[in-house]
Amino acid sequence: MKWPSKVTVVDSLIKWSDELKRNSNVLSIGYFGSYARGDNGVGSDLDGIVIVKDSKAPFGKRGTEWDLSILPVPVDLLIYTLAEWNKLNKEPSHFIKRLREEVKWIFKTDDSLNL
Repeated sequence: MKWPSKVTVVDSLIKWSDELKRNSNVLSIGYFGSYARGDNGVGSDLDGIVIVKDSKAPFGKRGTEWDLSILPVPVDLLIYTLAEWNKLNKEPSHFIKRLREEVKWIFKTDDSLNL
């Protein structure tokens, strides 16, 4: 089975983010997990993260609002509001520690964001 290379996947994510960042609600876009660590392989999904100013949709439903069809692999997309992200950063957790170590931000509107 031929699986897209890391370069192909990340280039597709950058192209996708170029469209998404036109949305004034989007503050940051990044990826983490195997593609960020460089240990991706056949069957690896892309773990993405987007920080938005605000969202009326519940956390678990936000990813359904985004068209991910341009991306060549399955995507697990986490979409946090800025308030949620700031709250998470104040709580000690293994997951947040991992995000802070692994996330490769490809778009940030403001360097003062706690990323």
